[in-house]
Amino acid sequence: MVKVSYHFVRGRNIKKFASTLVNFMSKCYPGEDDIAIARAILLYLSLGNLQDANSLMDELRKQLQSHEMDFPVSDLIKFINLLLLTLEKETLQLFTAMRIKYNDSIDRDHAFKELLDEIAEKFYGVQRRDPFQDMFGDMLKVVIDIA
Repeated sequence: MVKVSYHFVRGRNIKKFASTLVNFMSKCYPGEDDIAIARAILLYLSLGNLQDANSLMDELRKQLQSHEMDFPVSDLIKFINLLLLTLEKETLQLFTAMRIKYNDSIDRDHAFKELLDEIAEKFYGVQRRDPFQDMFGDMLKVVIDIA
């Protein structure tokens, strides 16, 4: 589902993407449905596309209702819903607080933190830290302290 999601977020067919997600949700293991939705929304947001992220959520709700399926209820979905609202208000402090509060849900997929870093950069201008720069900086400090 990961590769399919990457394909759809670069396309323009939100209804087909929602249909594919609903189909996946009808066949996946319990607890995987919210991850698929979160990944799709975060992918749109990592591209700076809040409008399509909201459109996908609306379309998913419609299609799930027409298939007489329930929209997943989980902390991860709560986080995604709050994230969409937060990005409309452009409040970095709330964004940061939510990442801390929902960290356990975010940790369910290794890609979520990276996507959230990209979202912070796109929507709030937060510069991403380079782990290599941090590592070399720490080594330089050690060398200077020894000398």
